[in-house]
Amino acid sequence: MHMETNIDKILAVRHFNRFYTQHFSLLGRRMLNSAYSLIEARLLWELSARTSANATEIATDLKLDPGYLSRILKKFESDGLVKREQCPKDGRSMKLAITEHGLIEAAHMADRANDDVANKLSKLSEKELGDIVAAMQLIETTLHPTSPPQTAAIIRSHRPGDIGWVIQAHGAFYEDELGFNEYFEAMVARIAADFIGSYDRKTEHCWIAELGGKNVGSIFLVRDTQTTAKLRLLYVDAEARGLGLGKQLVAECLNFAKAAGYKRVELWTNAILTTARHIYEQAGFHLISEDVHIDFGDPQVGQNWVLEF
Repeated sequence: MHMETNIDKILAVRHFNRFYTQHFSLLGRRMLNSAYSLIEARLLWELSARTSANATEIATDLKLDPGYLSRILKKFESDGLVKREQCPKDGRSMKLAITEHGLIEAAHMADRANDDVANKLSKLSEKELGDIVAAMQLIETTLHPTSPPQTAAIIRSHRPGDIGWVIQAHGAFYEDELGFNEYFEAMVARIAADFIGSYDRKTEHCWIAELGGKNVGSIFLVRDTQTTAKLRLLYVDAEARGLGLGKQLVAECLNFAKAAGYKRVELWTNAILTTARHIYEQAGFHLISEDVHIDFGDPQVGQNWVLEF
């Protein structure tokens, strides 16, 4: 590139950068009236979306100066957002782990970001939205050809084969991430088998979240009594976190429950599932009881939540 012959294009790119950062409020010291800068918010999201990470990987992926990253991580540790754990495979290496408080803050930031973008795009037509997204994808794939294009997620009804995927995905995630034993997968299999074995499409439903043709999430609504339904098996894959899919799946489930005439929706979960609990609270569920159990290995706090229409 010869600057003397391309100065108009250089100035056009710089002009767009100024417009974009101002329009999406990226110039402030704090992002979206939060306690964090843009870089800190991005780092917190990155930690919440990864199953495991170390500082070197994060610095490389986000192109951050290691010293600057270290200062942010120390702040996160002081605020109770992140903790360092010794890597079981290499005692000399430290693994970064986001805490429950960190997960809650990351979920709040994702909600703020989603709502802010939705508000800024709310007056555009479907065609205008499509044109903007296509232009953004063109910029991304042109400047970074190896970056896979980000496709829109869809939420659809279940199809043959989906129920088996739900069982497999739950079993693998809960064993890998939380250390739950095989009895958890057996419980999921029973719930899924009961659903598909006596499925009443007027009062029950299963939704699957799909991203790029791949299943990445699920939720079930099953009948308990004439007026009460149960929300079961909410799941979002690690690669799809931060897109608001959990919130969308719960909204689909509750809208169906209202239309089906239910007056009450109940759910059971474990306190360790911080992000899910945050979604339930936002949807209007209230915690009514909890107890300690050892059904899946180590002691867990089981919780019962209720939403009444």
